[in-house]
Amino acid sequence: MALLLAVPGCAPREDAEYNEMMRARTEQFKEVTLTTDLSWLTENEREIIRLLIPAADIMDDIFWMQAYGDKEALLNHIENDHARRYAEIHYGPWDRLAGNAPFYPGFGDKPLGANFYPEDMTREEFDAWDDPDKASQYTLVRRDQQGGLVAVPYSEAFREQHQEAARLMREAASLAGDPGLRNYLLMRSDALLSNEYQSSDFAWMDMKESNIDFVVGPIEHYEDRLFGYKAAHEAYILVKDPVWSAQLEKFNAMLPALQASLPVPEAYKAEVPGTESDINVYDALYYAGDCNAGSKSIAINLPNDEEVQLRAGSRKLQLKNSMQAKFDHILVPIADMLIDESQRRHIRFDAFFENTTFHEVAHGMGIKNTINGRGTVREALREYYAAIEEAKADIVGLYLVGQLYDKGEITSGELMDNYVTFIAGIFRSSRFGAASAHGIANMMRFNFFEREGAFTRQEDGTYRVHFDAMKDAVTASVREILTIQGNGDYARAGELVNADGRMSETLSTDLDRVNAANIPVDIVFRQGAQVLGL
Repeated sequence: MALLLAVPGCAPREDAEYNEMMRARTEQFKEVTLTTDLSWLTENEREIIRLLIPAADIMDDIFWMQAYGDKEALLNHIENDHARRYAEIHYGPWDRLAGNAPFYPGFGDKPLGANFYPEDMTREEFDAWDDPDKASQYTLVRRDQQGGLVAVPYSEAFREQHQEAARLMREAASLAGDPGLRNYLLMRSDALLSNEYQSSDFAWMDMKESNIDFVVGPIEHYEDRLFGYKAAHEAYILVKDPVWSAQLEKFNAMLPALQASLPVPEAYKAEVPGTESDINVYDALYYAGDCNAGSKSIAINLPNDEEVQLRAGSRKLQLKNSMQAKFDHILVPIADMLIDESQRRHIRFDAFFENTTFHEVAHGMGIKNTINGRGTVREALREYYAAIEEAKADIVGLYLVGQLYDKGEITSGELMDNYVTFIAGIFRSSRFGAASAHGIANMMRFNFFEREGAFTRQEDGTYRVHFDAMKDAVTASVREILTIQGNGDYARAGELVNADGRMSETLSTDLDRVNAANIPVDIVFRQGAQVLGL
């Protein structure tokens, strides 16, 4: 089964103007070295990391196929060195931070379905197709010899790659002293071969004590902008920070009470989050595939499987070294430009860390199944689900921080720190563009807060946050988003995304000032076994 998108016949760009433009775009990404102290790990644990790096690289290769097609054909076709590097950062010829606009001549718009579906397939054809596996997270849609649609399991489409990744993971499992890590690696390797992932998700939930974490396989759905069905391949290799993790441990037991505090009727919070959830802090050692494309994740909330979340909860992984790099190199310089001078003292890493942590916690809050029989929230909201879910995590996370301050459970600063840092964080992440689910969610939050008077833009181009109005706006937004999800209100979700998920001309102008100051847009990684000294 061919998994390629043909490279269009396009003239190469080698003129000085294009070269300078691509050099400037590439330099918007600050290179960060992904490393941490590994001396406290055992030799077997270090060998496990060495084995997992090539397994992660296999996920990277598969994601290239899912996002674009033939990686080598594209990179060999692009003659400009800066444009080739930019294609490596974005996993294709489309700029993920500029609405997926093509940056190399000859390419049109990125297909909404990426390479998960035939490029000539229409929504109507898909909807009329009677196949129980067509909406599976773990199938590609292709055409058979007669031109009809056929669902191809990932275990078949990527058989050779999955087999090699599974072999490496099993070898790593044989070295694992921690039984949870050993069991997870074995079950996840089985999942790659069987196309059945739920059991390995439960095994990952049970992996509580391991110093090493390996998030691997087809996981997130952001790349499928057509329906939001298909899961893209990725991998993270992580090492636990036991000191910071211990500081967050107390919040696990509080999840049911936090769910009960949500400002919506009981029906919209009737699902009690699993109390087996855990919140831990890690240093990232390696990113591959979906999580490495364009803007980089700084926290993880998984599994996405609604049944696993209801029965066992979810795990929230905070990637502290990546988070610190974005805070230092990007958020602080932006705040120094766009936040009112008198409020810059509220820009604090602890607040950034808390906002990010409870964004991930919030993914497990609310409900996963609609209250009116429309199926899961994901099924009911379809292509709007990802943006609505990210908007929910943003705003519910901020609400939870406020609740924890009120209960005296967070004492690192004051709630105003979190509010001001949150607004500065919108400026930071808005530069990723409004094409992604996260970008749309940013705009939804910003436009809502502006209407509610939670902040004002001053004559000098800086923004001032108003505490009381912000607190009221947070509560109102939580109520609206959770109601849309609980009702499975596809029409209202579409209205909200299409009305508020856009950047205003004023904000765009302010971000142009930030860009002109050469503040990095995001980070890229220097990573690998050599970097780690392995």
